[in-house]
Amino acid sequence: MNKKINDDTVRWGILGVGDVCEVKSAPAMQKIEHSEVVAVMRRNGEKAEDYASRHGIDTWYDDADALINDPNVNAIYIATPPNAHCNLTLKAAKAGKPVYVEKPMARTTEECQKMIDGCTAADVPLYIAYYRRRLPNFEKLKALLEEGVIGAIRMVKIEMFKTIAPDIVATSSTGNIPVNWRTDPEVAGGGYFFDLAAHQLDYLDYVFGPIKSVSGHASNQAGLYKAADIISSSFVFESGVLGAGTWCFTVDSVSEKDEMIIIGSKGQIRLPFFGAPNLHLEKSDGSVQTFDFEMPYHIQQPLIQTVVDDLLGTGSCPSTGETAIRTNWVMEEMTKNYYRT
Repeated sequence: MNKKINDDTVRWGILGVGDVCEVKSAPAMQKIEHSEVVAVMRRNGEKAEDYASRHGIDTWYDDADALINDPNVNAIYIATPPNAHCNLTLKAAKAGKPVYVEKPMARTTEECQKMIDGCTAADVPLYIAYYRRRLPNFEKLKALLEEGVIGAIRMVKIEMFKTIAPDIVATSSTGNIPVNWRTDPEVAGGGYFFDLAAHQLDYLDYVFGPIKSVSGHASNQAGLYKAADIISSSFVFESGVLGAGTWCFTVDSVSEKDEMIIIGSKGQIRLPFFGAPNLHLEKSDGSVQTFDFEMPYHIQQPLIQTVVDDLLGTGSCPSTGETAIRTNWVMEEMTKNYYRT
């Protein structure tokens, strides 16, 4: 496998060192062998300097172009909200630097395609932070399905019901109204749905392959923000597996739910997608088995390891622009009645 950088160490420059960089991602880049963070950037220079000081990083910027063109940086991590992903990716690609981008990949499929085209033209790799592709519980689920423990897969069902201020995203509020860029379609693309369902749909793509047909209906029932707050959809994978999902982000706490069920000809597997890391295997013979897992402290570390391996020519990364664009397309199809009318 050929190296994708002309160096023995991946020297990261990070654009947008906000909450996700405190524990989930950036610290892992410091701990992985042959990987280090050498520069960080935020538009607010004081916050960039503070982050650099607390994390032992020598160089900080308040200008994205300055970081991208820093000769000591040979790979770019874009950890900004989605509205900046496309433009910054194109700039990084033009500078000849590989790009690792937070999910969702961008606000629209069109932006995703521009990112892919820009990186292809510059001959630099593009990776997307769909890190569940490498977490132990989801790796185990994939293995169980491939082993055929529940027989032929019939369908998958997703139910995700959260309160107005979901406990699984960083959200502040004014009164009972959340104050979060994720609920602004101009910034995030499509509300909490684009932020959270993206993980679910990307993982299903990883396990079952691409979705070939989608129908859906989206609405804003509570009127608290511009994004859709309820989505219902059915979909079909190229493999023939059927799927259905319902997401609502304005329920009462008594209605909260986070469950995915994969149904086969000889049993089913249930799991909370964002909750406790466990799987419940129920087979047709009546047996029930629960698998519990310990998550890495830096949740993105297993996937970032594959990015580093790919850049250094010792492995490959399972989450790329080519795989991630499919998830954007599916989410757009599910919500197009709301955003395109």
